[in-house]
Amino acid sequence: MTTTDYSEREPHPETAPTTVVGASTGTAGAPPWDYETEETDGSNRRRLLPIFLGLMVVMLLAALDQTIFSTALPTIVGDLDGVHQMQWVITGYILASTVMMPVYGKIGDQIGRKPVLLAAITLFMVGSAISGLATNIDWMIAGRVVQGLGGGGLMILSQTVIADVVPPRDRGRYMGLMGGVFALASVAGPLLGGWLTTGPGWRWAFWINIPLGLFAFGLFAFLLKLPRPQQQVKVDFAGMATLGAATVALILAATWGGNDYDWGSWQILSLFGAAVVLAVIFVLIERKAAQPVLPLSLFSNRSFTLTMLAGLFMGIAMFGALGYMPTYLQMVHGASATESGLLMIPMMACMLATSIITGQVVSKTGRYKIFPLIGMVIIAGALVMMGQLSADLPVWRVCLALGVLGIGLGMTMQILVLIVQNVFPPSMVGTATAGNNFFRQVGATLGSAVVGSLFASRLMDMLSERMPAQAMTGAGGGDASADFTPELVRSLPEQIQSIVIGSYNDALIPVYLWLVPFVVVGAILMFFVPETALRTSNKVSEDSGIQE
Repeated sequence: MTTTDYSEREPHPETAPTTVVGASTGTAGAPPWDYETEETDGSNRRRLLPIFLGLMVVMLLAALDQTIFSTALPTIVGDLDGVHQMQWVITGYILASTVMMPVYGKIGDQIGRKPVLLAAITLFMVGSAISGLATNIDWMIAGRVVQGLGGGGLMILSQTVIADVVPPRDRGRYMGLMGGVFALASVAGPLLGGWLTTGPGWRWAFWINIPLGLFAFGLFAFLLKLPRPQQQVKVDFAGMATLGAATVALILAATWGGNDYDWGSWQILSLFGAAVVLAVIFVLIERKAAQPVLPLSLFSNRSFTLTMLAGLFMGIAMFGALGYMPTYLQMVHGASATESGLLMIPMMACMLATSIITGQVVSKTGRYKIFPLIGMVIIAGALVMMGQLSADLPVWRVCLALGVLGIGLGMTMQILVLIVQNVFPPSMVGTATAGNNFFRQVGATLGSAVVGSLFASRLMDMLSERMPAQAMTGAGGGDASADFTPELVRSLPEQIQSIVIGSYNDALIPVYLWLVPFVVVGAILMFFVPETALRTSNKVSEDSGIQE
């Protein structure tokens, strides 16, 4: 084993581990995270069951909310007379959750995960209640922002709590199961959202979060026992504010570019310029901060930097590819909203299966690097398959491509988190996990925004070229992606319908091929990630296998 040197990762003495009263080792002067969680101990396994159940509920809470909400959104904005502000209902949540990710990671490292996780669950439930009671669109936007403030911590803290109670060698099987939660939410969410919207009402898309949140809150409040670091907390307010402002500027530029404003407009260029300037200021602040929210020392670790960049490129490709697939199934293949959700099952089933199997194999063998490498190659192949789709191909071809995509994603996403967690001491695992997820979320937002902008502009150009002038006038002109709904397309004369379907297919499908280079770059980056032996204990020691 190589000798572990934490001096580069923890440059400030304030971040060094100190004595914790109540740590399970009970050793005076031991680091706060120095405790055993060996799975050979039956009592420990029984202790993990309710904790793991609570973590799965928390992750389901965050993932299910997004998929239910997306299905109910058209009805929500229609009832609240806020179609013109629909973008802010989505963007408000994304901005708040993304900005809060590094904050939750750092504060969790400083004061312990449990109080921070309980606070995140509470904020999410409060935001759900505000949204459920909304009587106008501004109220709804405010509720979604509060939800995002809590939602930014749900995923991060779930992943870091697992890191606290399960050693890296055994963590793969748990993270594989938790990855399956996303697959479940992606299928169940649209179906449940459609049923709630047409049945009890869209407000139940928010009220359903309250019992789930209370259940998770109760489990963690009474059963989750974690050591709490006893150290002086110095909050990096300047760093948090600057990083938040830079993130907001970047996401707004990506969201508004090509939609509300031209990419070359002064508004978009000013936002990109502001993001760059604020990023530079952030680096200068972090160099002098006693306890930086995103320590620059993270980036000196090769595994973190390469995995972070690979995750960013993966986020661009993954969310850019999936964002418009349900609508594609509705527009081109005539599926209903519910049917389009069911047609996504092959991807989710394959993702669930490979996520669980991969986690089990990693825990058994201790080898992990090969899986994201193969996974990214499979994802690239799936994107090529999706780039060959056409309106006259049977729908099973779409399902086959989605299934292949699910296999690749199941082999990749959770392993990226495991790699990062394995190469940092547990006292920094929250910050490192949050940093990795933060950049992936930024990539996802950029991918969704840019693909959406390219698709919308291409669709409008093709409809303008192919559609008879009187038909375009009848559709209202303007933004074709908004004018032509699946219901409207099915009611059009056959000749006009074929033009719309063909244009929709030809505008979207080539974009999938444009995403392949992002995955290829991610795979190349992963090739250079060193495969550090997975630790079999959460003890921080010289032979732990953590290395630069």
